[in-house]
Amino acid sequence: MEIEYWHWIILGICLMAGEMLLPSFILLWFGAGAVFTGLVLLAFPISTTVQVVLWTLSSIAFTVLWFKFLKPLAIDKTKAGLPAEKIVNETGMVIKEPANGQRGMMRFSTPKLGDEEWQIICDDEIKVGDRARVINVSGNALIVVKA
Repeated sequence: MEIEYWHWIILGICLMAGEMLLPSFILLWFGAGAVFTGLVLLAFPISTTVQVVLWTLSSIAFTVLWFKFLKPLAIDKTKAGLPAEKIVNETGMVIKEPANGQRGMMRFSTPKLGDEEWQIICDDEIKVGDRARVINVSGNALIVVKA
């Protein structure tokens, strides 16, 4: 029995559907490799050995492209939606003072909500090295007062 193009496409669809059971994005890329191999086979007659090699290489390429380039773009780097009560009343040191409408920076001794350094907004006059206490959160910045 010779492998036809539609065998590869069906295999690809089954692998992609199997991804619903394993949320790792690995089967998805092996399925994409199988669909790609089916489409290449539809356009060009190639031997079974070349088909298997093409499927293997395309699956590896799709997986590497996902983990190296696409997955890092999907990481949410914002602090929006994080619970403000976890950081309110925490004290840190000012490492860049706010001036001319620009936000300053503040560093905590231990990471707060996943980060040691945060942008700050302060109505008081505050200098580098001063201690500041968080009174509220505004988007990705902390509203602070001099401690």
